[in-house]
Amino acid sequence: MATSTSAPGVGGPQGAPAGPAKERPGRDRANPRRAWRTLLHRFDIKAAPYAFIAPFFVVFAAFSFYPLLYTGWLSLHDVELATMDIMEWEGFGNYTELWRDERFWNALTNTFTIGVISTVPQLLMALGLAHLLNYTLRGSAFFRVAALTPYATSIGAAALVFTMLFERDFGMINWFLGLFGFDNIDWESGKWPAQFAISTIVIWRWTGYNALLYLAAMQAIPRERYEAAAIDGASRWQQFTKVTIPGIRSTIVFTIVLSTIGATQLFGEPLIFGQGPNGVSGGADNQYQTLGLLLYEEGWKNYEMGRAATVAWAMFALLILVFVLQRLVKRLTSRTS
Repeated sequence: MATSTSAPGVGGPQGAPAGPAKERPGRDRANPRRAWRTLLHRFDIKAAPYAFIAPFFVVFAAFSFYPLLYTGWLSLHDVELATMDIMEWEGFGNYTELWRDERFWNALTNTFTIGVISTVPQLLMALGLAHLLNYTLRGSAFFRVAALTPYATSIGAAALVFTMLFERDFGMINWFLGLFGFDNIDWESGKWPAQFAISTIVIWRWTGYNALLYLAAMQAIPRERYEAAAIDGASRWQQFTKVTIPGIRSTIVFTIVLSTIGATQLFGEPLIFGQGPNGVSGGADNQYQTLGLLLYEEGWKNYEMGRAATVAWAMFALLILVFVLQRLVKRLTSRTS
């Protein structure tokens, strides 16, 4: 008579229910380790990206976000530089006084005029220089490096050299104008001559930098567009206006915003151009005092840190306004195109 056999761990004797399979020794202790490793693996996948970008946010919070908030808190108080721990609540009193201060409106006007005088020629020259560098030239790498050299020069060195060039009695600019019969111009005392001289420093330093930005954008334009325009009979100028300019429109807007921010924060060039105490005040009559110089004068010459913080926040609000206007202009141009 045949008897049925069962595989070990699968079933018992005939008619008996199959029992659970026997586990290997030590398996109960291995499960917690495996679960712990799985938990660490999941935590590593989710937390690793945040750990990689955490240094940036830590540095940003310590050196940008916290000073921004603290400056806003200072602007609501009457604080002196020598006694920073003593604050007297002013509310929006500093802002109302700044609104009625003629020096603020003079500095704002000077910042705007110097920004326009320096930004418009700078970007136009950068656009033309980038257009020339976009063609195949012998030694093009040398010209690209040479265009970036002024940007690598320190503000102090550039401002000192241009201050000597625009010196009234012994400057090279007046010497050159004297060859054509012009009298010596006092570049520092006059409002428009001083602002023009300061603008030349800004133009010299930033034209090459913006030209390389335009050049990079131009080289990203497909060559097929130029070939199609040439087949249709478009001249070089028509290719530039109909193909190049629309192709780098976003870069042009970016450089305009970047130059506007730089003009709002203009500080080193007019300070060194003043050559002494008048540099902080922007001249004897504040004829070239910018918002950056006004901030420095209020905080480190008049020791009014609350008013200096108010000027800083006014500059911040101005930059926000520029950003909003840029977004509106970009939206309108995208709709019309």
